[in-house]
Amino acid sequence: MLAVMQGKADAYRRLARLDRPIGTLLLLWPTMAALWFAADGVPDPFVLGVFFVGVWLMRAEGCIINDYADRNLDKHVARTQMRPLANGEIQSWEALLLFGILGAVCFALVSLLNPLTVQMAYAGIVLTVIYPFTKRFLPAPQMFLGIVWSWSIPMAFAAQTGEVAPLAWLLFLANWCWTVAYDTMYGMVDREDDLKVGIRSSAIWFGRWDRHIIGLLQLVTLGLLAAIGIVMGLGWIFYAAIAIVALLFGYQQCLIIGRDREACFQAFLNNNWAGAALFLGVVLDYALIV
Repeated sequence: MLAVMQGKADAYRRLARLDRPIGTLLLLWPTMAALWFAADGVPDPFVLGVFFVGVWLMRAEGCIINDYADRNLDKHVARTQMRPLANGEIQSWEALLLFGILGAVCFALVSLLNPLTVQMAYAGIVLTVIYPFTKRFLPAPQMFLGIVWSWSIPMAFAAQTGEVAPLAWLLFLANWCWTVAYDTMYGMVDREDDLKVGIRSSAIWFGRWDRHIIGLLQLVTLGLLAAIGIVMGLGWIFYAAIAIVALLFGYQQCLIIGRDREACFQAFLNNNWAGAALFLGVVLDYALIV
């Protein structure tokens, strides 16, 4: 009995991707940066804590509903055929129950914040639920994912200040471009399998222009970040961080040049360091100013 319970717990852990935190980190860095921007470098500790926990929970929510939507397709994709729903370790009703429980915890947390943030949280969960199904009809669902993955940015501004400043939408756009870029790298890993099962992705839609469009999106991301630095009057540490991000983007372009699956996956993973560098640059620049 104990072995069965441990097996179930491990399956739930993998369903929520707690064993693979890369997605959580890619969501965490821009969210934390947004809180620092909104608070002029001194975020409210309580709001910071709520968003830190909320990022982990919402990423888990997104993975659960994604696997539920793709449970019959994942069986035919080499990278996903051993996911708990695809291989039968977990039943559909169990996944939905876990989704509901984690969702209730998320709303309990966000209800401690102001009404605007609560309203935006409702929109966020709707976007999260819709995303997995966009892979059936949108030619580039990564563009919708960019909205989902960036929604925490205006939420952070709402929670910290009670309003969503124009700067939030500039940061939202920068993160949208970055998200589409790195998730297209991720899509390049599964391109052949996705073509077989009928899943759409930007990697397929962009075709032979995939690397060029990723590069363009990366350049726009860097330009928008530089514009944010000018608007906010940030100093050399922030721009040094942008320079590091630019170097990492260049490295990623070198990795994906041959479109090798493993190299594309490594390029995707490398974006964690880009996000960390940017966040650290924001924190240190504000610390120097303060």
